[in-house]
Amino acid sequence: MTSAFPDTIYAIQHLAFEDLGALEDVFYQLGFRVRYFEAGVDDLTLAFKHTGLTIILGGPIGVYEAEDYPFLQQEIDLLKQRLASGLPTIGICLGAQLIAHALGAKVYAGHAKEIGWSQLSLAEVPDNILAPLAETPVLHWHGDTFDLPEHATLLASSDLYPNQAFSVGQNILALQFHIEAAADSMEKWLIGHTCELRKASISIPALRADNLRYAGSLEPQAQLIAEKFMRHLTR
Repeated sequence: MTSAFPDTIYAIQHLAFEDLGALEDVFYQLGFRVRYFEAGVDDLTLAFKHTGLTIILGGPIGVYEAEDYPFLQQEIDLLKQRLASGLPTIGICLGAQLIAHALGAKVYAGHAKEIGWSQLSLAEVPDNILAPLAETPVLHWHGDTFDLPEHATLLASSDLYPNQAFSVGQNILALQFHIEAAADSMEKWLIGHTCELRKASISIPALRADNLRYAGSLEPQAQLIAEKFMRHLTR
């Protein structure tokens, strides 16, 4: 880490139990600290004006629900300013949808819930940062999707949804899937999302078994991706 780059990563949560998961230890090992902000509770101005890395995490609400959740509009406005400045930003799940929306793309309810573990189809682009995931199942957990923003580079697709990840330049990365999924924290998700899982007729025991089966193999690949992203920012 260079002395000029801020040593704290800001993470914006939309659910208390969805945190940086497997990525948090990676950042600590690289010499960074982590500070969390709660959307809808904390003032997010500092997080979005941060010149270091800001990560926007997932949540159950939709980008298009600002009438029901007024804090979303301020979050979107601040995010637009951040992206226009090219400040380093990662969005995961809802965070990716917010980035897509802030860049002018449409975000909308998808044709089906995508919940569970499956492999991505990586786009054939030079130096795809997601290359470590070529043969590794990832956790999908979403019902909304987005169109690819103008000037964005598509990085990955899935069988159900064509736009699973994109980048804009080297500082902005949007991931619809959950790269942060960690084996030791997924039980909180099964408890917190029980209503959604029941409504979608997802077998909780089967999903629990898959979490235990696949999360361990995802974590080292997620570490490689996080390390590469941070090396670019701090070189």
